[in-house]
Amino acid sequence: MFFWLQKILLLVAKQYTSIGGQAVIEGVMMRSPNAFVVAVRKADGGILLRRDQWYGLSKKLNIFKKPFLRGVLVLIESMANGIVSLNYSANIAQAGEDAKKGKVTEKKKEKVDLATFFTIATSFLFGIALFVLLPHGITAWISSMKGQGFELDGFKFHFIDGVIKAFIFILYIWLIGFLPDIKRVFQYHGAEHKSIATFEAGEKLEVANARKYTTLHPRCGTSFIFFLLFISIILFSVIFALIPVGVGQPPVIKHAMAMILKVIFTIPIAGISYEIIRFSGKHADKAVCRGISKPGMMLQRLTTKEPDDQQLEVALASIKAVLFLEEKFELKSAQEKVLKVEEVEIKSLFDIEDSNTGLTDFLEA
Repeated sequence: MFFWLQKILLLVAKQYTSIGGQAVIEGVMMRSPNAFVVAVRKADGGILLRRDQWYGLSKKLNIFKKPFLRGVLVLIESMANGIVSLNYSANIAQAGEDAKKGKVTEKKKEKVDLATFFTIATSFLFGIALFVLLPHGITAWISSMKGQGFELDGFKFHFIDGVIKAFIFILYIWLIGFLPDIKRVFQYHGAEHKSIATFEAGEKLEVANARKYTTLHPRCGTSFIFFLLFISIILFSVIFALIPVGVGQPPVIKHAMAMILKVIFTIPIAGISYEIIRFSGKHADKAVCRGISKPGMMLQRLTTKEPDDQQLEVALASIKAVLFLEEKFELKSAQEKVLKVEEVEIKSLFDIEDSNTGLTDFLEA
């Protein structure tokens, strides 16, 4: 009786958990407050689990638990987790391809080598060029055309810049969605959301339960990017109006300085965006918060696709594994790193022991 009463109360006052994840190549990464698991489907049908304890800076320094700072830390940690997870899944995928060709693949040590560093750096520069330099350059070109009366220190400039940036982002996501490999990643993204929704609904982590949930979730990284774009329009308009950049300098220098500042200001804007997503998630029953979440949820229709049952199984394995690690090693109370990285292969979701850990142990504070 108490179980059903608790479940009804959780459904009525919907809250979201401190568990999140990311789609990778043929798999899903899932992170709880103290555990970090990457689940990847092998070519032979098995599932590999890379299991680790998460002992981040917020466990060592309380200052990173403070509002706004925690959002910046989450962004940095998410990027680090993403690199580790993508490297791991890419190695598994490569091993599968080599096996099909009769090649023997030596297991690589987990480290960021020169090639990986170059790939990360190139991707970072590509992102800056596509989503900062290009929209700003187009806006500056439009503003220089005869008859246009808006400057860098005015709202109109940054509104147009934001609209162009959003258009480029949406077009980019839409186009890459046609690539078969990216489409599968988007399916795993949907599976990640469905598995988290199943847990947040207090249901048993099984494919049949997860299948019925939507692929959309208000705390998704896609929603985070929407807020990043929206807030940047407002803040850049205010910042560049109050603190004019490159006064007396040629237009090229002035705009170059502005673009550098935009990259730097992305960090505090990330902190603000995180707080908005966190707040709207905690108060999802409020009409205002549902309205705030709506645009980001609409964008997720581009970055999530309906997964098949095998993909759902992988996503559920990742969240089930982090819950198992949290309970088995009592990671919540651990004052240091007590678990080393380990790799476990399972045949199905049911090879992972069920956890007695309840939903209330992972609700957002």
